[in-house]
Amino acid sequence: MQLWNTYSREEMVERLREKNVQFVTISFYKYHHLSNPHSFRDEFFITLNSLEVLGRIYVAYEGINAQISVPTERLDEFRAALDHIDWLKGIRLNFAVEESTEFPFLKLKVKVRNKILADGLNDDSFDVTNKGKHLSAQEFNALTDDPNTILVDFRNHYESEVGHFKGAITPDVDTFRDSLPEIEETILKGNEDKNIVMYCTGGIRCEKASAWFKHRGFKNVHQLEGGIIKYAHDVEQLGIENKFVGKNFVFDERRAEKISDDVIAQCHQCGEPFDVHTNCANEACHLLFIQCDSCKAQLDNCCSSECQTVNALPEDVKKEMRRNQYNSNAIFKKGRSEKLKFKKPNNSLNLANTLKQ
Repeated sequence: MQLWNTYSREEMVERLREKNVQFVTISFYKYHHLSNPHSFRDEFFITLNSLEVLGRIYVAYEGINAQISVPTERLDEFRAALDHIDWLKGIRLNFAVEESTEFPFLKLKVKVRNKILADGLNDDSFDVTNKGKHLSAQEFNALTDDPNTILVDFRNHYESEVGHFKGAITPDVDTFRDSLPEIEETILKGNEDKNIVMYCTGGIRCEKASAWFKHRGFKNVHQLEGGIIKYAHDVEQLGIENKFVGKNFVFDERRAEKISDDVIAQCHQCGEPFDVHTNCANEACHLLFIQCDSCKAQLDNCCSSECQTVNALPEDVKKEMRRNQYNSNAIFKKGRSEKLKFKKPNNSLNLANTLKQ
């Protein structure tokens, strides 16, 4: 039996439109020791594929990390399928705040990885189950009002640029792996007596980071339960203050969910207020950056005039130019390009130093 998809993007969109299926976007994770992740991967793919679930799932010896879209009419079947797996029974599901894209995912991908989250840590060196205290939305709001609290964003710079919690320190990092030593050295060191409150998109990064920093000797470690996604649902349902400003960056076709009406970012090319990420249309570049509608029209969805020129070449010429060139995050750098004139200044280090005074 074939355990992967082979349709092109265009074919998948057409097939989904023909079926006229409505989806709900869900994320979940669980740290759990899997003795045979490859076997679990195959069985899980078959189960989800039968339910017409789409999305991206990573499976490893340490557990599972999933971002998926489930047909709304099959949501109960999906829950039952999870409950049929002992270690996933009753797992918390984070539902999207808004469904602003027709199809957040087009294919089902279940991949076996070394880790469900690239953190650069040796899990054998500390107790990953000794995590920080989970905070509800109410507890989070109360504790972040305490002047003896340090609030740290455990996401990457391009995520926090379009939205973050009021008063949060937003480290200028490209990856979660980078953030752990950066946060300890520049933010937490010297603040061992303070309350440390951390947050991320759905909670998975904080789950590992809180255990790591407790292992490193920090005692008052807390994390926002369910991350920004659950917080946004809770503040609306409970009618309490929303301390998040802007958008929550997400890793699917939607790119972001609007949590408040504030636009805190700017177009990286002209400086006008704007907060929609895009990728450079030149596939040899593919840079992730913020581009307003005016600049998109002027530069044909490219990050620079150089890329615009390349992208206008015949497809066979572009393909030949890309031959033997391997793009990676080291090249993309999520908006680090010197071609971009307007970047939001990062004040995380200044704020961290102020806290230490």
